[in-house]
Amino acid sequence: MTKNHNYYLHLAFQLAERNLGQTSLNPSVGSIVVKNNSIVSSGVTSNKGRPHAEFNALNRIKKNTGLTLYTTLEPCTHYGLTPPCTNIIIKKKIKNVFYAFEDPDSRTFKKAKIILNNQGIKTKLIKSEKYKKFYRSYFINKKYNIPFISAKIAVSKDYFTINKKDKKITNNLSIKTSHLLRFKHDAILSTSKTINADNALLNCRINGLNYFKPDLLIIDLKLKLKKNLVLNKIIKKRRTFLITDIKNKQKAQIYKRNGYKIIYINSLKSKKDFNLLYKKLYKIGYSRIFVETGLVFLNSLIKNKLINDLYIFKSNNILGKKGKNNTTLKYLKNISSKPISINLNNDKLYKKEF
Repeated sequence: MTKNHNYYLHLAFQLAERNLGQTSLNPSVGSIVVKNNSIVSSGVTSNKGRPHAEFNALNRIKKNTGLTLYTTLEPCTHYGLTPPCTNIIIKKKIKNVFYAFEDPDSRTFKKAKIILNNQGIKTKLIKSEKYKKFYRSYFINKKYNIPFISAKIAVSKDYFTINKKDKKITNNLSIKTSHLLRFKHDAILSTSKTINADNALLNCRINGLNYFKPDLLIIDLKLKLKKNLVLNKIIKKRRTFLITDIKNKQKAQIYKRNGYKIIYINSLKSKKDFNLLYKKLYKIGYSRIFVETGLVFLNSLIKNKLINDLYIFKSNNILGKKGKNNTTLKYLKNISSKPISINLNNDKLYKKEF
């Protein structure tokens, strides 16, 4: 049996990273199967969350002995839409199981080790310092029954968020990086004001990811979304929700007939209102949501502590008279964080965890 546990767990996390944001309410898990210091199989949680990584890694293995399983999260022990992963681990006669995190789901928490040990399978938790924050979003999902909320905004060197002459604030590398962040989330949350102003599609325009269009959630309390948007032409090819005031039910039917799905809310003024909306979105099936809006809406999220991660793309260009802000920038300016080590050709990317 190999002693290089961290090496194989690192490979498992690299697999899990690939599907982060693509597995609905299930966590993205990576699994590596090893025999005599060689990898004989691997698996990752499938899109939409099933089958699980352990099943995908072990199902392709024929009869074998002396196998070790490395998996990023404690194997599930409960029956849901699929049997527990501990079943196939036992069936395939796995000898050793190592995992990096205990599953916070109460149906599984600290139970895998007991079940597998009773079957003579050595099972051990090996905590990974390098990946200690990997399941931060999943832990928030399970603790509060709400999605993990990320947000991003672009600012010029002189702190403007609107370029009056051009839609772009940052360069193409920053834009592509923001599209990659979209890929790591299962839905994008925006407002009708933002989409109307930019005629935005909010998809992933990166070679290899062009097919990927995160579901779109549009806050439009008074139903002011324009009818001539590019978005309206492809609405039936993409799951898109309008979040609107419950008083607008009759008007909303027009949008519904055009392909939009509707979420009705009473209000969106207080932190309590937002948390009720978050719980609705989680119940629908969204675990990681990426917010792309203007500064007014973003400020309200920051002020009320309604986001978990904030990405600030800062350009090296000064806009001067070409720049504009619709509201105060004091919340962004009060955020202190070091730039992420990434090459953006003079642009910088800052990340703040709340």
